[in-house]
Amino acid sequence: MGPKQCQICNQAQSKYKCPSCLVPYCSLVCFKKHKETPCAKPVSSLGISSRNTDTRIQAADPELPQERPLTVDDTNEVLLKPQLESIASSSEICNALKDESLRKLICAIDDASDPDSELEKAMGVEAFCIFTDKILSAIDQ
Repeated sequence: MGPKQCQICNQAQSKYKCPSCLVPYCSLVCFKKHKETPCAKPVSSLGISSRNTDTRIQAADPELPQERPLTVDDTNEVLLKPQLESIASSSEICNALKDESLRKLICAIDDASDPDSELEKAMGVEAFCIFTDKILSAIDQ
């Protein structure tokens, strides 16, 4: 699937997607303009529960897997919408994600059969530690 056009300004290629409704946008200016009106996630199911219950996320993006188990030990550790928006609008985080090796490392964690173990290994990589510090800084603001 090729690059999409920004659905806010309709002038530039989109680089991002709204964390709520997945509308493609190209810049922070367009993101802020989009957020002037409330939006919602497209029809899909997002389930978060304890490890005792198997839940599934239906992917809205055809490039992502259609079903994926998601388990959380402590629902207090789930990020809130403003925290996700803070991450999505951070130029530092977006710039860090331009690093191909960092993206590959994140994908390796995501695709791993034991993601906790892969995450622990990744914490030994300086670029990943810097990236996680940027995320923590963004959500603590």
